[in-house]
Amino acid sequence: MCGIVGLHLREPSLYPRLGELLTGMLCQVTERGPDSAGVAVYGDPRWSPPGHASVSLLPGTATPDQVATALRERVPDVAVVDAGQTLVVHAPVDVDTLVDAVRTALPELLVIGSGEEVAVLKGVGHPQLLAAEFGLAQAQGWQGVAHTRMATESAVTPAHCHPFSVGTDQCLVHNGSFANHATIRRELAAGGAVFDSDNDSEVGARFVAAQLAAGYDLEKSLKLLCERFDGFYTLLVSTKDSFAIVRDAIACKPAVVAETPEWVAMASEYRALAGLPGVERARIFEPEPEEVYAWQR
Repeated sequence: MCGIVGLHLREPSLYPRLGELLTGMLCQVTERGPDSAGVAVYGDPRWSPPGHASVSLLPGTATPDQVATALRERVPDVAVVDAGQTLVVHAPVDVDTLVDAVRTALPELLVIGSGEEVAVLKGVGHPQLLAAEFGLAQAQGWQGVAHTRMATESAVTPAHCHPFSVGTDQCLVHNGSFANHATIRRELAAGGAVFDSDNDSEVGARFVAAQLAAGYDLEKSLKLLCERFDGFYTLLVSTKDSFAIVRDAIACKPAVVAETPEWVAMASEYRALAGLPGVERARIFEPEPEEVYAWQR
């Protein structure tokens, strides 16, 4: 049992409130996943300034100053933002240049997200405390997803937390388990995919990323996932211009969606949506089995 929440804002006047609203949603699903938590925020100028690439890292024992010093030999204008168990580095370069610099200068650190829009923050501990550690309530932006984890398939570490962000500006959060993840992992590895954890959810994220890289849109990529993966799952997948939800054929993992002209939101339980502005006017529904619901920016 894990908790998922996501918020896609259509109304720009709400962008300054993204972190506040997402924090409230996250705190309503804490008991569904008390082990650890993670968030992905799209468009926050602290973490993803316009014209900059951003890379999210698990620093281990490295300090922000040590990370900055190592990277400035390759990217002089890099900045490092301390978000507790996660660091976010950004610089006015393209994404591949910054990712390559991080992996060359700091090969022992784990990259957990990269892009022009997204910052990914993960940690072990109570989700409410982690939200404060991340400074989530102060975040701005146009889209966010979050996850609280109750581990069933792999260890409780920051590396095993969701979201899994394995493509540029792409994220996946998952409630459930994939029964045939080992088989698909081998297939993806044979095609060149390199995995950072033994979490079954990472297999789903890398499968979706591979489909997007092959030229499919997000809706088709998730339909292909439904054809290929066995198990029980509710998935929320985001990109820099999309927000999509899908459930397995039995749909035993809970999900509820609320939609207004100002925003679209999804959560594992309705109470995570109850505090959103204008929710009393929302169209509220449960996603149907194996039907992909997608919204574009």
